[in-house]
Amino acid sequence: MKHRSEPKSITKLLKYALVGLIALLGLACLYYGSSLAPGFRRSDEEVPGFEGTDPVFGGFVHHHDPEDLLEDREHNPEVPKSIPICDLGFSELIPCLDRNLIYQLKLKPNLTLMEHYERHCPPPERRFNCLIPPPVGYKIPIRWPASRDEVWKANIPHTHLAQEKSDQNWMVVNGDKINFPGGGTHFHSGADKYIISLAKMLQFPGDKLHNGGNIRNVLDVGCGVASFGAYLLPLNIIAMSLAPNDVHENQIQFALERGIPATLGVLATKRLPYPSRSFELAHCSRCRIDWLQRDGILLLELDRLLRPGGYFVYSSPEAYAHDPENRRIWTAMSNLLRRMCWRIVVKQDQTVIWVKPLTNSCYLKRESGTLPALCSADDNPDATWNVSMKACISRYSAKMHKEKGSGLVPWPERLTAAPPRLEEIGVSHGEFQEDTSIWNFRVIEYWKHMKSVILKNSIRNVMDMNSNLGGFGAALSDKNVWVMNVAPVSASARLKIIYDRGLIGCVHDWCEAFSTYPRTYDLLHAWTVFSEIDERGCGLEDLLIEMDRILRPDGFVIIRDKPFIINYIRKFVTALRWDGWVSEVEPRVDALSSTTERVLIARKKLWDEGIM
Repeated sequence: MKHRSEPKSITKLLKYALVGLIALLGLACLYYGSSLAPGFRRSDEEVPGFEGTDPVFGGFVHHHDPEDLLEDREHNPEVPKSIPICDLGFSELIPCLDRNLIYQLKLKPNLTLMEHYERHCPPPERRFNCLIPPPVGYKIPIRWPASRDEVWKANIPHTHLAQEKSDQNWMVVNGDKINFPGGGTHFHSGADKYIISLAKMLQFPGDKLHNGGNIRNVLDVGCGVASFGAYLLPLNIIAMSLAPNDVHENQIQFALERGIPATLGVLATKRLPYPSRSFELAHCSRCRIDWLQRDGILLLELDRLLRPGGYFVYSSPEAYAHDPENRRIWTAMSNLLRRMCWRIVVKQDQTVIWVKPLTNSCYLKRESGTLPALCSADDNPDATWNVSMKACISRYSAKMHKEKGSGLVPWPERLTAAPPRLEEIGVSHGEFQEDTSIWNFRVIEYWKHMKSVILKNSIRNVMDMNSNLGGFGAALSDKNVWVMNVAPVSASARLKIIYDRGLIGCVHDWCEAFSTYPRTYDLLHAWTVFSEIDERGCGLEDLLIEMDRILRPDGFVIIRDKPFIINYIRKFVTALRWDGWVSEVEPRVDALSSTTERVLIARKKLWDEGIM
């Protein structure tokens, strides 16, 4: 009996050992899976950098018929009780401008053409589904107008620009703050004095660059920390300050933290996401752009964007230095711009200012075969989303140029005056005025609902995610804010009306991430945006997480959409930590309401260490 029982004991022991080993392996997998999985952070883990890692992938199971979802969360597993927090190393993640993604997907952008600074979005299976955390020590941003001159260092913990540009007065580290003296690479003594000098060069009345309200929209290429744009604001001039996420990273992040209109972008191979004839003035101060490359294609992109009679202000060594290389560049650039029918208005010290022609007449007088050629008659100069730049001159429409120039009245009258290009999009003057009136009423109602929770100057950077004719942005003109008007690709033709009103904006596809740093807007307004992307089969949850990424703590979202869409989004408010303050109302039906709508207003909490 003894010999017969030994095998049973051994078998029993082996079973126990095997079960124990499996349990041990399971615990090990659980530990390492949770601590090393992308997007999660162990409490004892240091995060010196994040090259080679990714956020949580996959996302929620997308259900594209929210109306059918049950109200009871217990029976609706698609609505989470919480959403995971991304690794702290992703606190500055810009999904479509993440150069790590280029390497991970083994893309091969042309570095010479700057393609690596253009948008490259992750495929659906690689999208993150976690919330972007703020950096350690993050504080509610300093409010405008004080923010123009100082920000919290903890909010943008990067000081290399202060060291690198220490002789140019870009920024100065001062204890727990970063100060901005107003200097730039070309204007060390201050942007304000530089702006006055430009007005004097152009002989504008009173040395004011706004020229009686005729200069309103400016494009500042290679803007640095946007001090040029900051000092244009008191003149009622609004600049789209543009810079890439390049070796001087965080330039635009500093600009937006300061409360200055700015966006990430680059002159590379794609058209900038702005319609033709949008700006009265383009500015380049030591922006280090090779304007002669590819037959002058980058200058031709500026030409597309400038209005008739628009100015190009160029402050760079090529305009004044006398060494052979700079002389060569200046000669070639001057010849190119002459063939483009631009002429020099004034050249003084280190700056030259060109002006674009008012009509097509100069182009038609050029000798046959002169380059650059005119673009073909079927080219749409307002098509910009993922459209390649073209080495040709965008001609003026004979139909719309019955008079010289753009036919726009000066600012601020142009904000509410019906612009001539309404005809191009089939909108009557009466419809335009009705749209303006409706949005004035809607904004008054929004502010009534938020009155008890909005602190003075607590809202500065605003985004209208579906800008239509710009009525929402125009209705905010009496408040100390600026608005990024975003035209969905399906309505991109309407963006030109926004620029004609003296506002700014861009084209964007909300099925993708927006080109901005996290925590850069105080208020996001989304009118029928969710309905539109739901009809296209894009994930509502992806958009909610993207909105959370770009929304500042203590910031607000105003979502106006169909009732079933609002009911669905309402379920995510707690998981997103947007329950700092919530209001839901049924607004009055008006001429812009194609169906019954509801409005959800929510406020994002400032996370504390316990939440993270």
